[in-house]
Amino acid sequence: MNKLGVLFKLKSDNEVFEEMKKIKAIGCDCCQLTVWDMSLYTDEMAARIVEASKMSAVEISTLWAGWSGPTAWNFTEGPMVLGIVPSAYRMKRMEDLKLGIEFASKIGVSRVATHVGFLPENINDPQYFDIVAALRYLAKECQKYNINFLFETGQETPVTLLRYIEAIGMDNVGINMDTANLLLYGKANSADAITVFGKYVMDTHIKDGFYPTDGMKLGKEVKVGEGLANIPEVVRRLKEIGYQGNYIIEREIKGEQQQKDIVDTLAYLKTII
Repeated sequence: MNKLGVLFKLKSDNEVFEEMKKIKAIGCDCCQLTVWDMSLYTDEMAARIVEASKMSAVEISTLWAGWSGPTAWNFTEGPMVLGIVPSAYRMKRMEDLKLGIEFASKIGVSRVATHVGFLPENINDPQYFDIVAALRYLAKECQKYNINFLFETGQETPVTLLRYIEAIGMDNVGINMDTANLLLYGKANSADAITVFGKYVMDTHIKDGFYPTDGMKLGKEVKVGEGLANIPEVVRRLKEIGYQGNYIIEREIKGEQQQKDIVDTLAYLKTII
């Protein structure tokens, strides 16, 4: 049965149990745990998370693993600094992701997702085979713990991502389907992308937005239902492919409005799922 959930960003000052209780209180049964601070990957933190998840009855569907170094979520600096695609950051970030994979195993989570960066579309790109090899290495690390490695969508066309998954050639590789990123980066219509991805969709970020209208800037993210993601059609197509994962709400703003939009989106999803 598909569950409804939200993102939960782990920080050093989080009271994990209290945060999990809040997630349950708004009507969610699951979450994705997001970690950008590798110092939090400790046995003590793992034990706290396991206990909090159990006591609050909030399932952790996926560990969303960040990495160290610079970030730039745009078309200009982004291709040079994001994920493991830039060779200057690749080795360190693979070590960061290995820590995330090990932590996921400690908290009993079977999926690890991340942004790997702007994957080259051209298979003749000089970096193509090195990137495939790096991704296959990470998938093999996941395989040791019976974990699936998930690509967060957005920074490449669906067929490009499909090509990399097929090139990796392992059965524990899949997709964290972000329904807005494909729009924000100008890469695809969200619902049509599901037709390309098919069985590889293993988790989601339910989000909304618009295509870019400036060649140098991403499109605008908005509250679910106000953009072009067409969530009812997304859900219909996910059901069509036999999707068994959860629906994880993401809203990229902060403060009271973020919480209100999440609650509204939760109510909206309940009417269509």
